Amino acid sequence: KQWYQRRVAITAGMSRAIKVDGKVRTDMCFPTGFMDVITIDKTGEYFRMLFDVKGRFLIHRIKKDEASYKLCGVKSLSTAAKGIPVLVTHDGRTIRYPDPLIKVHDTIKLDIESGKILDHIKFEPGNLAYITGGQNCGRIGIITHKEKHPGSFDIVHVKDSVGHTFATRLSNVFPIGKGKPAWISLPRGKGIRLSIAEERDRKLAAKAKEM
Repeated sequence: KQWYQRRVAITAGMSRAIKVDGKVRTDMCFPTGFMDVITIDKTGEYFRMLFDVKGRFLIHRIKKDEASYKLCGVKSLSTAAKGIPVLVTHDGRTIRYPDPLIKVHDTIKLDIESGKILDHIKFEPGNLAYITGGQNCGRIGIITHKEKHPGSFDIVHVKDSVGHTFATRLSNVFPIGKGKPAWISLPRGKGIRLSIAEERDRKLAAKAKEM
């Protein structure tokens, strides 16, 4: 079975059927990361790489209109040769002449085909965010406030939709919406982490329904 799955993956890649962020990729081992859009034109399927609440990569199925853009975190702002302002994103893109209102830790909405910035989300309290690292990786919630710690890591406090609060480093927080609405479709569970007891109760309820 593993041999067959590997054979299918190699064949799909070599037939130029797989696109990552709008570009054909034939290497079966080509790396994909958070927010990357995977397109299979022959079957009309579109996916986005996200995290589940246990911090594992999750292939989330999306619609065609949502596959035309991706969200990119702003990692740095600098000036290139001849004084040209540039912006560097979390996936390694360098974009020239960004909007002056965009700052580090903000999120931009990028059109995959043209590579242009469509809109941006400010990193500020009240906006929805996805946690991309640490013990809370994969959780989703509203940014409540930020603590500054000179000489150490700044801490951000987040509250999820069921009222659970948690804290993580500033570098782990990825804004995905202005206010509560998200700019992308969210995976099953909406980024809410259940306790061990809650998970057990949910599994038992599902088994009871099947019986």
